[in-house]
Amino acid sequence: MMTERIEIKPGVLGGKPCVRGTRIPVTMVLELVAHGIPFPQIIQDYYPQLTVEDIQACVEYARMVVDNEEIAFATEAAD
Repeated sequence: MMTERIEIKPGVLGGKPCVRGTRIPVTMVLELVAHGIPFPQIIQDYYPQLTVEDIQACVEYARMVVDNEEIAFATEAAD
């Protein structure tokens, strides 16, 4: 599973999800992806210790979080 590359440790970056074995937060990788930066360029210019599979795992992790998110709608008060 791709998300085996993502870990959450309470003592590392306040428990934010990071790429396993690094202090690189998933959010930082996703920000670069959101700006349209190709995976090879992310590795070359920003995080040479990552692999394409690590970046794919960040995207998959985000998808899983959103997919499993529970949404509660507030009801509008009747006038």
